[in-house]
Amino acid sequence: MEVELEAEIGDAISAIRFAPHSNNLLISSWDSTLRLYDVDASLLRLQAPSQAPLLDCCFQHDAVAFAVASDGFIRRYDLHSGHVEAVGSHDDIATCIGYSSETCQLITSGFDKKLVMWDMHMEKASSCLRSLDAEVDSLFVSGFNLTVAIRASVHVYDLRYFDKPVQSKEALNGSHLRCVSSIPDAEGFAVGSVDGRVSLQIFYPSSSNDIRYIFRCHPKSKDGRHYLVSVNDIAFSPLVSGAFATGDNEGYVTIWDAGSRKRLVEFPRYPNSVASLSYNHEGQLLAVASSHTYQEANELEKSPRIFIHKVDNIDLGSISASRST
Repeated sequence: MEVELEAEIGDAISAIRFAPHSNNLLISSWDSTLRLYDVDASLLRLQAPSQAPLLDCCFQHDAVAFAVASDGFIRRYDLHSGHVEAVGSHDDIATCIGYSSETCQLITSGFDKKLVMWDMHMEKASSCLRSLDAEVDSLFVSGFNLTVAIRASVHVYDLRYFDKPVQSKEALNGSHLRCVSSIPDAEGFAVGSVDGRVSLQIFYPSSSNDIRYIFRCHPKSKDGRHYLVSVNDIAFSPLVSGAFATGDNEGYVTIWDAGSRKRLVEFPRYPNSVASLSYNHEGQLLAVASSHTYQEANELEKSPRIFIHKVDNIDLGSISASRST
């Protein structure tokens, strides 16, 4: 099904996130507004304006969310009352955010080259920061692990021991990284690059079938020449172990199987770039944000739209699927 929002989104979508325990979808955008959309009821539940473009968002739990903005502020949103308050701020544009329910910590990054951990146990959040050599391009929080992409390198932190990363490595032979995601029920990560490649490193605690490889995610050929297309987001399915979706800057979404290294499903091309992806908590729905991303000067700027796909009944032996509206 295709979801049309009641309130038109006035600028590019920066991130979409399904709630931890419901089918409410959080949407942050460059029009300085955070929206909460009830997918089951096809209803816009909340529209909270801010003072600056919102560049990323996440849930604390189903009733509370956070967003980071171009004015450097991290804001907390009560999704029931609509109340908004500042948690803290960076010294420059705040770009990425994630939350760990295991440690009750909020993690943010910004153009000030700082990675900040906010302790949300306290009534007034306290912070612990690490100064970095460069800006964070992407981060992902899963359990006690924080995975960070910086330029061409991936760094994995244990949030209980924030003094130094437990793992640091170059993921794609020098290619600049665009997005990072952690794997549910396993140790490891996937990263996507600006040149269209994905690197997978998965370590299963209960088996010896570890997975490590690099592949070109969206090979495009025109007139016999290959054109590089940025992988903008990666999302792992909580329903099918090893299944993950990628979205690129030309508007394609593909679902892959990590174990067999095969493409399972490719959806028809979207009207805009794919800015963000999110599975719901049961893995039955995949949300796709079709929006310009301000990555390229000649990028199409059609109105942003959100598509919701029911993916639990897709024939995973097929390599194509039709979009239902």
